[in-house]
Amino acid sequence: MHIPHGFRFAGVHAGIKKQAQKEDFTLVHCPAGATAAGVYTQNLVFAAPVAFDRARTPASDIRVVAVNSGNANACTGERGTSDAHQMARLAAAAVGAQESQALVMSTGVIGVYLPMDKIAAGATSAAAKLGDDEAAFLSAARGILTTDKGIKVASRTLTIGGREIRLAGMCKGAGMIGPNMATMLGVVTTDAALSPDAAQSALTAAVEESFNCISVEGHMSTNDTVLLLASGAGKPLTTHHSPLTGPDLVTFQIALNELCIELAKQIPDDGEGASHLITIHVQGTKTKDDARRIAQTVANSALVKTAVAGADPNWGRIVSAAGYAGVPFDPAGVDLVVNGHKLYERGAPVPFDARTVSAAIKASRETTIELAFREGTAAIRFWTSDLNVDYVRFNADYTT
Repeated sequence: MHIPHGFRFAGVHAGIKKQAQKEDFTLVHCPAGATAAGVYTQNLVFAAPVAFDRARTPASDIRVVAVNSGNANACTGERGTSDAHQMARLAAAAVGAQESQALVMSTGVIGVYLPMDKIAAGATSAAAKLGDDEAAFLSAARGILTTDKGIKVASRTLTIGGREIRLAGMCKGAGMIGPNMATMLGVVTTDAALSPDAAQSALTAAVEESFNCISVEGHMSTNDTVLLLASGAGKPLTTHHSPLTGPDLVTFQIALNELCIELAKQIPDDGEGASHLITIHVQGTKTKDDARRIAQTVANSALVKTAVAGADPNWGRIVSAAGYAGVPFDPAGVDLVVNGHKLYERGAPVPFDARTVSAAIKASRETTIELAFREGTAAIRFWTSDLNVDYVRFNADYTT
């Protein structure tokens, strides 16, 4: 894994989580400053860190991002707002930056006040362990996790204008996942040079193709945040160079999209108790919004999700979910393919061997559902997880 130049990382155990020695506080430090952009939850009930970062991005000189896990600092009123500002001050002081150069993120249980003594200790401890290697990056990736089974990371290296450009991202999320976005946090770092406006535009576009195309149970969270940090320290230069524009920016956008899609898919693949990652490909709609609405409706159908969990090729659940998505289409123009097996064509079932299709679902972690319409040329890919008793058991006992 190639870590972008201009960043340092650390993850430490501050005692916020109940589990002993689990990393629960992360710092991402850019000593020379970074351009920063953010995309956030669309829930009207949003956490204090979301309000804090939303007011500060896009920005041209962010030096540190502090992240705690185990406590969402959501629905915590004026004290939550004050604690978010204090968390920023503590993180900035720990790395020698100004409070105005800090961003914060929190994830965990809603409605509990941050333990500020532990946040302060975590900032000091993490600052002392900052490093610029892969081990430091991975420790930071562990520090943002909650119910995740493991870290979720991805990286890319490309050449733009004769310079090597690196991207490395981390994210978390396993449950309460439903656009726009979900109980997820993400940080993408790059040593490309980007203007604040270009960074914001690039991140917004990438999120639309990735983190806004995933769902576990369709429950939109209060804390969703994805940040893009660009240090401008890509080789061979070690100081900030001219921001990317034109074709170079397009090349960067493609790499950013691919990175975010790789990260986003890991979230439903880790859906609490999930045994299948479901890829839903909708094509042939009038608009991309139509395709997204159909895909998301299918993804959030408990009947579709349980059918996949049980390896049941019950195509009627999929087709009927598309029908109540609120998108007009000709039912006689719909095709359905599951794991390469055509089950439905032009609005009617076709002969297929149910045992063969069931075996295909059982045999693979990933199930692919392809829905084709004859309304236009728009298309989208969307990812979700199946639904089984493990998910119900986990979430029934989450706080008790």
